[in-house]
Amino acid sequence: MRFVRRRLLVSLSAMVPFLACSVLLAQTLTYSRKPDAKNGKTIYEGGCIACHGANGKGAPQASTAFKRPDTFPDFSRCDQTTPEPNSAWKAVIVYGGPYYGFSTIMPSFKDLLSNDQIDDVVAYLRTFCPNPHWPRGELNLPRALVTEKAFPEDEFVISTAVNASGAPGLETHFIHEQAFGSKGQLEVDVPWDYQDQNHNWNSHVGDITFAWKQVMYSNLHTGSIFALQGGILPPTGSQKLGGNGTTVFEPFASFDQLFRSNTWVQFQMGADLPRHPDITPQSLFWYTTLGQTLAPDHRLGRQWSPMVEFLATRDLQDGAKTNWDVMPEMQVTVSPRQHIRADIGVRTPFTNTAGRTPQVYFYILWDWAEGHFWNGW
Repeated sequence: MRFVRRRLLVSLSAMVPFLACSVLLAQTLTYSRKPDAKNGKTIYEGGCIACHGANGKGAPQASTAFKRPDTFPDFSRCDQTTPEPNSAWKAVIVYGGPYYGFSTIMPSFKDLLSNDQIDDVVAYLRTFCPNPHWPRGELNLPRALVTEKAFPEDEFVISTAVNASGAPGLETHFIHEQAFGSKGQLEVDVPWDYQDQNHNWNSHVGDITFAWKQVMYSNLHTGSIFALQGGILPPTGSQKLGGNGTTVFEPFASFDQLFRSNTWVQFQMGADLPRHPDITPQSLFWYTTLGQTLAPDHRLGRQWSPMVEFLATRDLQDGAKTNWDVMPEMQVTVSPRQHIRADIGVRTPFTNTAGRTPQVYFYILWDWAEGHFWNGW
């Protein structure tokens, strides 16, 4: 037990270089031209104000000639607008509401405004949010299959891992994430295991995760966001199908860094700390994801995000070895509104491969804050 405590303290001390790496990676995101919010205000008041109002909440209903749809924006609501990247707003201004599956009452302005003028309008729209502490949508990087990102989200994800060889089996996670305030997020993860054991198929709900994420730092100018999360997994699953058999506490830190080239890297490091280590051993995990988001039409179109994850886990036991896996994958936005995304990858062990087989991972993600699943197509 003394050895386990010592190894845990040593491993957790690795958080120091982890945070130092975060600082070293930080940079200043620069652009060829800084948008002029003052000019954007002039353009807004010359036309946009007729529908969207002087305060961004929408013009009085009596003064507009259309019935306001449910998707009509309130630019003063930080929870609605700040999680959106500038590219989403720009796409709607350039091509009109239907381009993102919104109402036809929003026309296209690509023939009336220049590219710079549209950037200026978007910069002015950002000023309607009165709270500057909300993390910006540009820091909401694509979700990897395993590595958790730092950005707080409103998402529902169905993620499945299927054994590619060996005994048939799969594990599906039903994950609900809901943001609270500017920097908090509640997560509930319900796994369902379906395994072939000696030619008999067995299924059972796995160990459910209840977790809270808190953003500790975010800065659009450096492209950096850092969060801490704490989770608890009660022993709801069957030990025969991979359940822990005891309550597990799971703290971890996550750091995401966006670079000028739209390349990004994500780090996650944490521990699984069971209440009874004699039933399930304590373990550490550290994950890294490197990716690039590609989109046509100056990043306004469908997004393709190839990425690769490097995944390491190690039990805190004498003589334990570190298991390293690599997983190349591809995420793509499925709906025109980009609120439905899919990802697929193959996780392959490359150390300690005995008894560890490749798995195919895939998920479907629904950003439910952007509307119903069937909207925006």
